[in-house]
Amino acid sequence: MKKYIVGFCGALVLTLAIAGCRQNVNANSNSTPTDFSMSHFQPIPSTERKAKLTDMQYRVTQEAATEPAFANEYWDNHAPGIYVDVVSGKPLFSSLDKFDSGCGWPSFTRPMDETEIVEHTDTSFGMERTEVRSADANSHLGHVFDDGPGPTHQRFCINSASLRFIPLDRMAAAGYGDQLAPFVKAGLIKALPKTETAILSGGCFWGMQEILRQIPGVIKTTVGYTGGTVPNPTYEMVCSHTTGHAESVEIVFDPAKLSFEQLLGYFFRMHDPTTRDQQENDIGAQYRSAIFYTSDEQRQIAERVKTQVDKSGKWKHPVVTEITKATVFYPAEEYHQDYLQKNPGGYNCHYLRS
Repeated sequence: MKKYIVGFCGALVLTLAIAGCRQNVNANSNSTPTDFSMSHFQPIPSTERKAKLTDMQYRVTQEAATEPAFANEYWDNHAPGIYVDVVSGKPLFSSLDKFDSGCGWPSFTRPMDETEIVEHTDTSFGMERTEVRSADANSHLGHVFDDGPGPTHQRFCINSASLRFIPLDRMAAAGYGDQLAPFVKAGLIKALPKTETAILSGGCFWGMQEILRQIPGVIKTTVGYTGGTVPNPTYEMVCSHTTGHAESVEIVFDPAKLSFEQLLGYFFRMHDPTTRDQQENDIGAQYRSAIFYTSDEQRQIAERVKTQVDKSGKWKHPVVTEITKATVFYPAEEYHQDYLQKNPGGYNCHYLRS
């Protein structure tokens, strides 16, 4: 029966079971977190900055020091991408606005969002300059001058140590897909599709759906059956172990807000990928761990992420997740859809591991 699862810069230098299917057991004590972070980069709390930042990063961002000219990470970086606050991860500057001023520090004509920059008058060193800090983390960044090129004629002279560079080809995976539009307009990258579809299997589809539906960037989730050989299977047929189908969730998501790689990050945390046909008391091939890729790009990403998870040391046994090409996805019966929303407090063996 169905189990209830529910610069200092100077002047310009230029993621009922039948079984035999499922047994009714106590719910896992781990609750599903509601804090789903978009970015892999987590803000550094003020109490941890001394330990987590390098000496130069700390002195620059927290003590308003200045790194050496021409001897810093990004002064001559010409790769496309964005520069984020090394403390908060907030986007601050774009390579589209970066120019070679010759002063020895990264120079920009403007910030990506003016509300993310705060200006202060700085009278140190016997001169009056305009200091710029990040609005969110209050990190010292550098100074802004009025000797830059048009159209702004501003030169944001910024310490590399206050920044973290996100290359264009990694922006979506790092959680900055919403910042890609200017690069599309500039012809440096093709526009992302408005939606993408993923199909994942990792045990009872009720519990998986409840986690997946809460992730920012997920637009729609549908539970169903895929990977088998019988057309239009019913739940009873799937649980009879004769159709080859897996209980799965079809996820429609916005790749500008959630990359497939990030989605797989959640997937590998919401179930045990080392038990091929079992999750908790749910036993059978319909509960297998599987990624049904819908494109060759998804296949490559899935293989890479699986390898990374396997080598991470987070699991005592090898990751056995199946990676196979998606076939027909059959939506499950209506009573299965959003089951835990309709039946709050039902049993759920899925949760996000740290």
